Amino acid sequence: MLLLLAAVQFTHILDFMVIMPLGEQLMRELAIGPARFSHLVAAYTISAGVVGLLTAPFMDRFDRRKVLLVAYAGFFCGTLACALSHTAGMLLISRAICGAFGGVSGATIMAIVGDIVPPQRRASGMGVIMTAFAAAAALGVPFGLFLAQKFRWEMPFFLVAGMAVIVWLLIYMVLPPVRAHIEDLADTPVHHFKAFFELLRDTNAGRALLFMSALVMGHFAVIPLLAPYMVSNLRLPEDRLFLVYFVGGICSACTAPFFGRLADRLGRLRVFALLIGVACIVTLLIANSGALPVWAVLVLAGLFFTFASGRFVPGQAILSLAVPSKQRGSFMSLTSCTRDLTSGVTSGLGGWIVTKAPDGRLLHFDRLGWIAVGMSLVSLWLASRVQVREVHRPSRPEPAAKIAIDAVAGNELS
Repeated sequence: MLLLLAAVQFTHILDFMVIMPLGEQLMRELAIGPARFSHLVAAYTISAGVVGLLTAPFMDRFDRRKVLLVAYAGFFCGTLACALSHTAGMLLISRAICGAFGGVSGATIMAIVGDIVPPQRRASGMGVIMTAFAAAAALGVPFGLFLAQKFRWEMPFFLVAGMAVIVWLLIYMVLPPVRAHIEDLADTPVHHFKAFFELLRDTNAGRALLFMSALVMGHFAVIPLLAPYMVSNLRLPEDRLFLVYFVGGICSACTAPFFGRLADRLGRLRVFALLIGVACIVTLLIANSGALPVWAVLVLAGLFFTFASGRFVPGQAILSLAVPSKQRGSFMSLTSCTRDLTSGVTSGLGGWIVTKAPDGRLLHFDRLGWIAVGMSLVSLWLASRVQVREVHRPSRPEPAAKIAIDAVAGNELS
């Protein structure tokens, strides 16, 4: 089941990522600058954030399987619309449609993982899902770039749309209903808007959302313009750009499950702090470098994908434990909304700060690197403030075990 959910994430993330390495080609063929290109990236995330906020009050009232099927069908339609767009305006609207349904799909997947994987193995489960990010970077993005350079920039979106049809059919045939959270709500019936506002008033949930916002800003400050920066400033040949995503994706695919197991064994916060520290160093090295040989660019890219993306594995595990199961769907939708709005605003910030010199170089990218480091350190402090609000209980515990579990629950909640 985790592999099937990872397949959904693979197509969702590939659709989101593939437009970024197409930056040089899109700016050239659509006659747009860095600011307009940043708007294309931001449209996806801002739309996902707004729709996530609107759907959050209702996420825990439905079978998660049905929600995923509907949202993923809408995601396919938006991706197909991207492939059929011929102007920057049409592409902007299509990206917004993709984000609206893709964000709900991603939030639903994280909620399902939280429902089916117990807390003591939660980081490992998140590591499996996060492998989809790595696979999208290592396999999907390079192949999408090859199609775009061999044919036209629309071809990667046709590829994603075709894969989405196959994955949707697999979800329909294989994924069972996920309704345990509905049964929990039935024990304490409350109007969904009232439950949602109770979640908004939860200070621990609020700290978790602030943590997600800082974490995303610390990562996304440099991501949208990273590929154009490597081509223009680090002098990476455009036809070698696919190697950045291939090497980085392979590194992430190999390390994400390891980081998950390590977080379960040594502690989520401890591993998160280690990954944050290394990610900050690598980010500053990239943002303040000049022209580099290809091998040096690939080494930096591998380290960046490994540690900057790897910190989301323990980070997602920390988030999933911030609320009880009956609130997880709404909370994950809010988390997705926070993530997407933050990344959208951050993309706009990058387009406002970075300008293009007459020789083609991107100016002031180093400022984005310092912003990323500062917000990463803020996310580490906020992670230490998020409390665990879920303790896994076996379905039929022995009396002595039940007493021990209740004692642990009381201690952790206090």
